[in-house]
Amino acid sequence: MALNHHQSLEMLHEPSIDTDKLSYEIFSILESKFLFGYDDPKLWKPIDVSVNNNTDTGTDVQLMKNQRGKICVLSIDGGGMRSILAGKALAYLENALKTKSGNPDARIADYFDVAAGTGVGGVFTAMLFGSRSVNRPIFKAEDTWKFMAGHGKRFYNQKPSFGLFRNGMVRNTVGFENAMKEAFSNLTLKNTLKPVLIPCYDLSTSAPFLFSRADALETDSFDFRLWEVCRATSALPSLFKPVSMKSVDGKTRCVAVDGGLAMSNPTAAAITHVLHNKHEFPFVRGVEDLLVVSLGTGQVMEGKYDYKKVKGWKGKEWTLPMARISGDSSAEMVDHGVSLAFGQCRSSNYVRIQANGSSMDRCGVNIDTDCSPKNIKLLTDIADEMLAQKNVESVLFGGKRISEQTNMEKLDWFAGELVLEHQRRSCRIAPTVAFKQPTSKPT
Repeated sequence: MALNHHQSLEMLHEPSIDTDKLSYEIFSILESKFLFGYDDPKLWKPIDVSVNNNTDTGTDVQLMKNQRGKICVLSIDGGGMRSILAGKALAYLENALKTKSGNPDARIADYFDVAAGTGVGGVFTAMLFGSRSVNRPIFKAEDTWKFMAGHGKRFYNQKPSFGLFRNGMVRNTVGFENAMKEAFSNLTLKNTLKPVLIPCYDLSTSAPFLFSRADALETDSFDFRLWEVCRATSALPSLFKPVSMKSVDGKTRCVAVDGGLAMSNPTAAAITHVLHNKHEFPFVRGVEDLLVVSLGTGQVMEGKYDYKKVKGWKGKEWTLPMARISGDSSAEMVDHGVSLAFGQCRSSNYVRIQANGSSMDRCGVNIDTDCSPKNIKLLTDIADEMLAQKNVESVLFGGKRISEQTNMEKLDWFAGELVLEHQRRSCRIAPTVAFKQPTSKPT
């Protein structure tokens, strides 16, 4: 006998003896507008419930099951040797994660769902999320800034140049490429643990190009070798020749230069990727569902670039300062725009770590490429100062203000939020993320 629509709905509402309890609970949530939003905002309000606390009430546990959760996003600016500052912040954050989780083997990749990095920040992203095993990254966070300090001479060993991008000096591309090959060997974008986004500028199309794990898992035509990705995003035109590269299947090609030309601060790209990637992040509705930390590499110092004192206003002496001014200004504009986009949840969902003020005034014009022991020592000292600084931050409809917390305090708080989110996911009915996985090729 055929059932009418009303009878069918009644059967769905009444679990039979053969109905799996979990399936019924999931259906109940979907029916209660899980995909389109609860009418009662209290059901979405975060609650302070420890998953290990046996005294939790049944109501609290049910509320936690019904929450969507938050997607955790890491963004790392580019800045040449200045990236030591971001590396030190990463090391501090990873140590905070170890402390708050009680896991001495905790890694950055365990707690972030998406990572974006440009320039050397892209190299750091590949280091922290690239993997030769199923679930462990190649490098620790502490290795990032030490990698720059130890290999800086290989990256910035300069020699006379010729051709279109000549300015008298170019980076020793052989040294840089060898360092990247040693770090990543034959790994590709598919061999990253979580979604990563690393930009470059493609001279062949005169447009930005974004290397993406999600795209790589869709087709080999967008899968690139990690060492080449790092080479591409770090190819600053005034120092580094463009790199002609192709995907692993040879179908996609680009002539890449510095990712900082496309996006010196990739935070906005990472946020956009999450909001529009419903396959991997099915329940995200807006920035209120994100936890974002953005790591800067120092601001332009006032009075440092006096064009009246620079010989050849239109010559090579002004190339590097102009590139840095452009990149740093763009990064700060992205930070300002993102801050306003978060609106009222700016202080609870978005953190920007940046060095500013007197700490950067001691730096010279060539700080990005100076790999001398003196400059490395200066940068590590500035990084420690940066962590102890109270940063300047944007305020909704309020311009700028000095933060109430130091950068260390912000990272400590953010680490706690990451650990709490990680714990809560084991209690939720619906998955917060649904990452694409590489398909095994037949042998």
